[in-house]
Amino acid sequence: MKYLTKPRFFSSLLTRCAGTLMALIFSSAALANPYKITVLATNISDYGGLGEWSFSAFFEGEKDSVLFDTGFKSDTVLHNVQHLGVDLSNTEKVVLSHFHSDHTGGLLVLRDYFGKINPKALSEVYIARGFFDQRLTREGEQVGPGLFASATVFKTEAEKRGIRFIEVDGPTEIAPALWLTGPVPRLVESYNGPKGLFIETDEGLLPDTIKDDQSLGYLTEKGWLMTSGCGHSGLINTGKVLQKVTDAPVYSIVGGFHLWRASSNVINQTANWLQDSGLELMMGGHCTGIAAAESIASQLGIPRSNVSHAAIGSVITKDLKIIRSSVE
Repeated sequence: MKYLTKPRFFSSLLTRCAGTLMALIFSSAALANPYKITVLATNISDYGGLGEWSFSAFFEGEKDSVLFDTGFKSDTVLHNVQHLGVDLSNTEKVVLSHFHSDHTGGLLVLRDYFGKINPKALSEVYIARGFFDQRLTREGEQVGPGLFASATVFKTEAEKRGIRFIEVDGPTEIAPALWLTGPVPRLVESYNGPKGLFIETDEGLLPDTIKDDQSLGYLTEKGWLMTSGCGHSGLINTGKVLQKVTDAPVYSIVGGFHLWRASSNVINQTANWLQDSGLELMMGGHCTGIAAAESIASQLGIPRSNVSHAAIGSVITKDLKIIRSSVE
């Protein structure tokens, strides 16, 4: 484990103490409506579930609930919620972390299914500014959200089903203690993701750096629980947005953070920031990479009980404990 120097240690300690106090002050909503978090789509599956290169998680509270991302293939999340006995019929709010199909592919099928049970189910969809920008390959082929080439067609098909898109342009509380970052300023990391797509502008084709990437922060009594679909804006950049909302520790990270191909320098930089920010629990899935997650956990000295390589059915309980799926 890499130890902090004394000045850095005491500075980090003071930051954590102050942050924890702020979290206690501002997280009364979380205490009144704590969320259980269940992974519904990721690479690894237990018996009976469907694993794939995607992500989805369900934030389930007594007063409110939110579906974060919808998987890749149209029926993956639907299959997995039926397998796990998770009911989305009373959930109105959906967050799409960014336009990529491995996070948006299940939206329409889920709306079709649960909308028959409850007309309001999965009808409010939160997206960040730039989500509907039309992406193109260098050869001019269209690439859109879900299983659609055209972003406009995807939007039209969703709206036909009664879906209302809500564009987020900055930090926004969408449910008690649940904050969307909106588009994340690239202050530390510049861009963390695949290349090869472009956006047509007045200046011609410009490389797409997924400016519509956003994450969900859950302000708990212990600090922020930060959930990303892929973290294309960078984990550090994303955490800094949440800490501007409330200066609390980043106690936990959940989801995909696109570190599976990251260099050792990037992983070390990320680990150092997470250590200073107070990370104590992590459930990395999808594009995080098991090796990267293990490296960060080892560097920070996080015990195995507080580390999960997310699988279908993995859970973070309302009191912030990990329940592993059978495959873990």
